[in-house]
Amino acid sequence: MDVEDVTVVLPTRNEADNIVPFLASLPPTVALIVVDASRDATPRLIEANRPAHTTLIRSQAHIAEARNIGARAAHTPWLLFTDADVSFAPDYFARLSRYGDEVALYGPKLAQQEFATYYRWFARGQRLLATLGIPAVTGSNLLVRRRVFLAAGGFDPTLPCNEDSELGWRLARQNVCVSFAPDLIVYERDHRRLRRGALRKTIHSLVRCTLLYTDLLPDRWRRADWGYWS
Repeated sequence: MDVEDVTVVLPTRNEADNIVPFLASLPPTVALIVVDASRDATPRLIEANRPAHTTLIRSQAHIAEARNIGARAAHTPWLLFTDADVSFAPDYFARLSRYGDEVALYGPKLAQQEFATYYRWFARGQRLLATLGIPAVTGSNLLVRRRVFLAAGGFDPTLPCNEDSELGWRLARQNVCVSFAPDLIVYERDHRRLRRGALRKTIHSLVRCTLLYTDLLPDRWRRADWGYWS
């Protein structure tokens, strides 16, 4: 695929500390759609640092619906979903030329300094699950053809978190090939949740994702984040 075929879809909420390095990691010609719910300087920083090839949509929608809003506003064949607290590897967009026949791709999220070991093990888990036919998608690094995304109904708007994992499994169950691309790397820069407790974050993800994957999560629990954002 070519860079011109991709639109980056970014939900933001009070990301003033993260948005400038994120923008610096984007090639200037890549289309970017930001769906912003901030009360801080995030939108002003976006307008000041990336006025070209950028669309800023103000909305108070939560993360799943914000991703959907951005996807519907895009016009390119491919959507790249990500988060403001990561940076793309310097060769990320050059490596996209190796892909094009795929329908959906997801890459690893690593860290270059703090918690680097944690993220390496997470990526190994993604690779293992991929061999078992279970896509372990992260919303920080997901590429999907727009027509396929829209046909699948997008992200589940009832989910305040784990919407990325749920979409990957739903696509796979619809016989969409969701491939792990280990060379498409993003780097996490904001480790607030891990600093509050890596074990807590891991257990939260394992329990909730297991219940989602097995369809055992009651509807009344789907709409709660179980403290994910607190």
